[in-house]
Formats: sequence, structure tokens, C-alpha cells
Amino acid sequence: MYRELNDFTLNQPSGPLNPKGVPMKQRRKVNKREKGVAMIVSFALLSLVMAASTAYIDQSTQAIRMARLTNYEARGSWLCDAAVQDIVAQYWKDFKINQNFNTMDTAMTGASMGAPKAGITGNQADVGKYAAAVIEYVKPANNQSRSFTIRAVGYLDQNNNNVADANEPRKTVDVRIAFSLKRSQVFDYAQFVNNYGWVKGFTQNNMIVNGDWRVNGDFDLISGTATINGSVIAASNNKLTPAAIGLVNKTPYKWEQGSYDNHIKTNKSWSNRMRQAYDPARHGAPGSAEFEKWRDLVFVSEASMVNGRPFGSTVQDSSGVRSWKRTSPWSQFKTLDENPTSEIVMPDLSDFGSPSDAANISGKQFARSKAWRNTKATFLDGSSNPNFNGNGNSANEFLPNGNPNPNYSGAFVDVWDANQNKYVRVSQNGVVNGSALLIGTSSKPIVIHGPVTINGDVAIGGVVDGQGTLYANRNIHIISSVRYKDAPDFRGTSLDQIDKQNSKRDFLGMAARGSVMIGDPEQFSSHEIDHMVPPFTKARKDELGNNVPAFNAKETDPWGLKRYESLIQKDNALKAAFKAEAVKGVNQIDGIVYTNNMVGGQVGYEGGGLTINGSMVCKDQAVVAYSGPITMNYDTRIKDRDDKEPLIDLDLPRGPSIEFLSWQDRGFKLK
Repeated sequence: MYRELNDFTLNQPSGPLNPKGVPMKQRRKVNKREKGVAMIVSFALLSLVMAASTAYIDQSTQAIRMARLTNYEARGSWLCDAAVQDIVAQYWKDFKINQNFNTMDTAMTGASMGAPKAGITGNQADVGKYAAAVIEYVKPANNQSRSFTIRAVGYLDQNNNNVADANEPRKTVDVRIAFSLKRSQVFDYAQFVNNYGWVKGFTQNNMIVNGDWRVNGDFDLISGTATINGSVIAASNNKLTPAAIGLVNKTPYKWEQGSYDNHIKTNKSWSNRMRQAYDPARHGAPGSAEFEKWRDLVFVSEASMVNGRPFGSTVQDSSGVRSWKRTSPWSQFKTLDENPTSEIVMPDLSDFGSPSDAANISGKQFARSKAWRNTKATFLDGSSNPNFNGNGNSANEFLPNGNPNPNYSGAFVDVWDANQNKYVRVSQNGVVNGSALLIGTSSKPIVIHGPVTINGDVAIGGVVDGQGTLYANRNIHIISSVRYKDAPDFRGTSLDQIDKQNSKRDFLGMAARGSVMIGDPEQFSSHEIDHMVPPFTKARKDELGNNVPAFNAKETDPWGLKRYESLIQKDNALKAAFKAEAVKGVNQIDGIVYTNNMVGGQVGYEGGGLTINGSMVCKDQAVVAYSGPITMNYDTRIKDRDDKEPLIDLDLPRGPSIEFLSWQDRGFKLK
């Protein structure tokens, strides 16, 4: 160590030494160099700090700009959506109530980019303002729908001049929407009741429903139970007075899969009318293409979710969708979907127009019946349709000898007249200007083709041949059993083959502007009528919030009769025939029954119970059974399918439908 120090000392430059032993002159040079280096380092550090700060500020500024941009664009989207909803809500409400396109046609016809129609403006507090108008309006050839495009602009009116100025943030979108009168979803069910669904006094063995049952309101098993081999659905209904929560109060029984299949194999009189029991070997594994063809046409006892929606028998109400198993005295449930069910809008038959209305396929009911023509050239099996509008022998309603033309392409209904020993056409050009008594036998059935509209009552009983729908401007009275001459058969292994055979078989729709009464009204007791008046029937509100009184069968209607009575029974020329047919009683109804008001009356009065093969849709239901069992088999030919229209829909009542077709972003501008 010492040696190292001495060596260092001996090598020092001459001159004065500073306290550290370095010559002062040399030390001053060292200090200057150190100070220069320090300054350079400081500037370098300062530059880095400034660069980092600038970058941070730039990033922050950019983030602020992006946040502001995102906020402005989001506000613009909200405003555009509000503008679209304003227009849609305005015309949708009118469309739901009136169920025609008159208001839309008046307001939107001729709309274009250069001549927008149905314009509106508005604002959302603390968000911004909007304007919108229809820039395109399309009337399809079928005249059952309208599509329109709304251009909506949402903007931030920074100078409060109610104009979307060029320097103000604004968003523009084009939304295309379709309003349609489509086959209504109410026909997807064996029973659909708008106001209040109820079952009283049955056991699991004397009421059997093979199909789904739906209610816009509550479903109550008041006493006893029933067997429902399908889903039970209740939806909240705020239009009822009081409002209904939409609850199924008690689950009915249902058959297990094997038991259901065994009932089909027993070949009961109605076994061929039941939905098939699901078999994956025949109908495809869940989720497969073959399965999707069958899924809405078969019964499965235990429900599950398949491809995003329930498959099988469920309980659906305001609590969600649940699979269920009835285990006395309690039921076991498994939640499949927590979303509550929602109301289905019923079609409206409140305005038939006039029998004198000109033919118009998009008009009111009398006009529609006059204009209707059969457009099916061939049936599914490839055979030609003799009633096709394109056939030369289908143009004239009557033959040269004056007899009805059975191949007429328009709507008609014929009955056998024993006095004339021939068929007579009750309708003319699809319309009956008065009431109609329709009675058929197995050898001389009622013959129907297309939608026929009657300006009064229809009383019907016996055998029916053909495919068509009866529209009554007042009541339909089912006075004896109504049976198809050639009934559908839903058994088989090939859906295509089943559809081919059933597409040609008999089909009857019965739709009443008033009510559908079953049995002889003059035989109704207080027991039946007490279920046709408040409080059992329910008051409600229409789409505008106006009060609609509960149905009251004891009221006198504009025709001068109590609402359950028949015009035909007041006609001396027809009363005797009405009474003679009515004494047979009602034990079977083949057909699709629809009414704007009530289905009521008495069934099984002469014993033998009742079998309904089809569907029953109404606002109130008051059917009293004097004998059992009561059996209902849903006619799957009217079921909407995933990939196509129902197999048969002979102008059944149509309901309002809305569909959002597209949303096109036309861009956002900040300045």
C-alpha cells in the first residue's frame, strides 16, 4: 500500500497542490470538463423528460379526443334509435288496432330520398336532438305487408337552432322495417284464451289435451286437474282489468313418453289425429337437420333446451320457462330460461266491411272473400288441382245448366237440397248476404272451398268435405257434431309423405266476429250463461287504453238478440231444421275455431263427451261439459314451421307482425 502511494506522489506534476494533491491549474481544467459534461447530461435528461411529457400530453389529449368522439357517436346512435322508435311506435299502434295498411299508405306512399314522408323531430334531454323520415316505401304484390326505410339523424345541437349544422356532431342511420298481416301465432296452440284460462272439475282421465295451451293472462286449475300433453303457457296481460301477472297456478298431469306412444298404438277413434311421440331414431337426434323438421310436430314429455329454445312439454309464465314432472302432491321443476313469456296479439275481426264492397284481396273480409282465388296449380303429391285459377273450367261459378261449378276457383259453400235433389250454392261470389244453415251427411256433405263470408249467423252440423273457412259477421253456432269426410292422419315415418297426403284432406276454419256458441242456445241453463257474464268474463283495455267492457251474453246486441242467441232460430223457415239437427248434440268438432269474443255453450249433452280435432281460439271461454271425456288433438297442419309456412292456411284470421330487416350505419361526423 505504501509503495503505491509513493509511486503516485513521485509522478505528480510540478506546481502548487490543492488539498487533494492535484495541481490547481490542472484542477481548474478538470472542473471545467466536469461542468460541461454535467450540463450536457442535464440537457439530455431535460430533453427526455420534455419528450416524455409531450408524448404523455399527446396521448392524454388523444384519449380525451377519442373519449369525446366515442361519447358523441354513442349519443348519436341513441338519438337515431329514438327517432326510429318514434316513427315505428306511431304506425305500429295504429296497425295493431286497425290491422290494415290504410294509415301507412296515406302517410308513406311515394316516399323517396328526394321526397321523404312521415317526418318527425324530437329530442332527448341531456343527450341531443333527432330528425327522421321515410325515404322508401314498398308494397309487395301479395298486398299482405309493407316495408319501409327510415333515415334517422341524431345530432348535438350546440348552437340550439334545431338544425343539424355542418360543424356539429351527428350520426345517420337507415333502418328497414316490415309490417305484415301474417298467419297469427295464436293458431300454434290446441287452446288459446286471451283473457282467462281455466279448467274446473275434471280429472286426469276425463280431460286430455294433446297439444299446447296458452293464455294471455293467468291459467287456473280451479278444481280437479287435467292431462295436458304439451306446454302450459301464461303471459302477463296489463290490458286486463285487473291486470294479470301471467301465472300457471297448478301444473296439470301429463303422460310419460311411453304412455303417450301406447295411446297412439291403441288405435282409438282419434289416435290418428295425435302428434307423434318423439323418437330420435325416426325424427332425428336433437339438433340435427331431420330433428328440426319434426321438432314442432311431435310430443316429448321431458323438456330441454335444443338450439337455443325449449323442446318438449314446459310450464311457461312470468317466472320463466321450466320443465316439469307432476309428482303428487308436488311438481318438480327445472328452469330452462329465466325470461318471462310475453303477450301474443290476437287478430281483430271487428270490421267485416259491407257485402256490397268491391272485390279486393287486401280489403275487409267481404271484399277479400269476393277477390279470393285458388292459386295452387298442383298439390304436394304432384296431382293437378281442379280448382286452380289457371284452369279454364274454373273461371265460372256456375255451369251452363245453372248448377254450381264444383271446380270454381273462387270461394263457395254448397249444401244438398233434398227438395231439389241437388246441391245448391249458398254463397254467391264468396258471400252470403244473410244467415246460413249448413247441414251435411256422410253421403251428402257440406262442400266448402276457400274463405266464405256470411252477413249474419252460421249454424253448422254434420259432415264437411273440402278446404275452406267460414267467416260469420255475427255468431257461429255449432249445433251438432262437425266431422271431416276425409280426415288427416299424422302417423307415418316420412314427414314429406305425411304432408303430401294431409295437404289434400279436409280442412275447416270457423271464424266469428261475434261468438261461437256450441249446442242449442234455447237449451242453455243458468249454469252455462253464468259463465258467459262478468265477473267470470274479463274487462280489458284496447291498445289506446280505452276500456272494453267484459263480454255479457245477456246483453242485447245490434242485431236485436241476446249475444248467445241465434238469428236462425228466429227464422221460421229454418227453425225446425235447426232444432232437428241440434237434438243430436255435439260430441266432435273437426276444425279451427276462432272468435273475437267467446266460445261457450254445452257439449256432451246427450252423453259421449267431446273430441276436438283442431284448435280453439277466443278471448273468453265458457264451455260446459255434461259428459266426458273431453279430448283435444291439435291439428299440426296449421302450425308455423321454422323453414316454411303452415301446410294449410285457408285465409285464417291474420294478426299484426313487425320485423326489423336491416340497420345500416351511414356514418358519424364530428365536424
